[in-house]
Amino acid sequence: MSYVDRIITDINKKNADQPEFLQAATEVLESLRPVVDSDGKYENAALLERLVEPERIIQFRVPWIDDKGNVQVNRGFRVEFSSAIGPYKGGLRFHPSVNLSIIKFLGFEQIFKNSLTGLPIGGGKGGSDFDPKGKSDNEVMRFCQSFMTELYRHIGPDTDVPAGDIGVGGREIGYLFGQYKRITNAFQGVLTGKGLDWGGSLARTEATGYGLVYLVEEYLKTVGDSFAGKTVAISGSGNVAIFAAQKVQSLGGNVVSMTDSNGYVHHPSGINLDKIKEVKLVQRGRLSDYAKHFSDATHKEVGDGVVWDIPVDIALPCATQNELDLAGAKALIANGVKIVGEGANMPTTQDAADLFIESGVKFFPGKAANAGGVATSALEMSQNSERLSWSFDEVDKMLNRIMVNIYHSIDDAAKLYGQEGNYILGANIAGFRKVAQAMLDQGLV
Repeated sequence: MSYVDRIITDINKKNADQPEFLQAATEVLESLRPVVDSDGKYENAALLERLVEPERIIQFRVPWIDDKGNVQVNRGFRVEFSSAIGPYKGGLRFHPSVNLSIIKFLGFEQIFKNSLTGLPIGGGKGGSDFDPKGKSDNEVMRFCQSFMTELYRHIGPDTDVPAGDIGVGGREIGYLFGQYKRITNAFQGVLTGKGLDWGGSLARTEATGYGLVYLVEEYLKTVGDSFAGKTVAISGSGNVAIFAAQKVQSLGGNVVSMTDSNGYVHHPSGINLDKIKEVKLVQRGRLSDYAKHFSDATHKEVGDGVVWDIPVDIALPCATQNELDLAGAKALIANGVKIVGEGANMPTTQDAADLFIESGVKFFPGKAANAGGVATSALEMSQNSERLSWSFDEVDKMLNRIMVNIYHSIDDAAKLYGQEGNYILGANIAGFRKVAQAMLDQGLV
């Protein structure tokens, strides 16, 4: 049995109840075969055994009081996966679906994503099964304060620097930061995604969506093409989707769809982003409300088809994990899609991703394509350390350069190992080699 096969067998035995983690880890391990099977130093150092096991898992209860005076209890998590190249870095997710498997999958992916940025940040992730939807500001504040009362002892600007994720936006980061500051009596850059008036970075809100488009744009440039005139399907309607759409439109592409948990909207003449921002970010409404404002916009409820049924040149899944399945991939391919770029974390199932690669569709995995968010978070950390604030253009130029470098890094790695155009393999190998060398250099840690 090969080294990789042995590790895959082992993690399946140890983590049988963690399907999301197993999916992410297996996908990475499979693509590392050309590297680890050709050099015995990795097996001799038990490097893969160490890589797939988090350095630290923290789980805790989060009691809080709702507006009716009732005590509620949620679970909190922080998985500190790898600090080989820098302090743990990764978001906090507040959503009812959160469990240890999801946090481990996200933290494992974060190792390679953070490595690809070229910045000194390790991999981690955290969150809670708390649902901020439908909660008052005071309820969210009391939950965040209780959550941070436990988490604060495990994080710090040189140890672990969380950020936001699904369910954790500026409001939640503010409450979390305020509680950290109260407990520690220190104003430190311990969270990213902060408000611009108290340590946040310009362009952070736009970074994941912009970065996704910058990476795809760089690929298009290498083949003498551009976004101009391309039809683009985007899933999601949060910050990542909205700002990916904004950047695509600025480059001449036509974004014709967005989704939320109730369904999707198809707007052939092009999504009106001003109205989307008003409905989703201001009114906290649904895409069905958006469709009412345009005679040529159609809203489809969940179960009445999927957004991937629309004929497009480029698809950018920006919602959540495993939203683009094999049926969706087949529909996109049948309709002539040429490029798929992941704006969310692992939004494409493994069989769908495999089909894209087999069919010649250029597929850019999230650990590369959506790295712009964490890259800009790391730039926020740098600004905090220097007690400086950079302009939007400065941060945006750095973001663009990082994403361009990521594209060429994963492209070069794929070519080096004889699989040109396989950007899953390229991303995993490029991210792995840097982390693995750091682990070897630092000894048995």
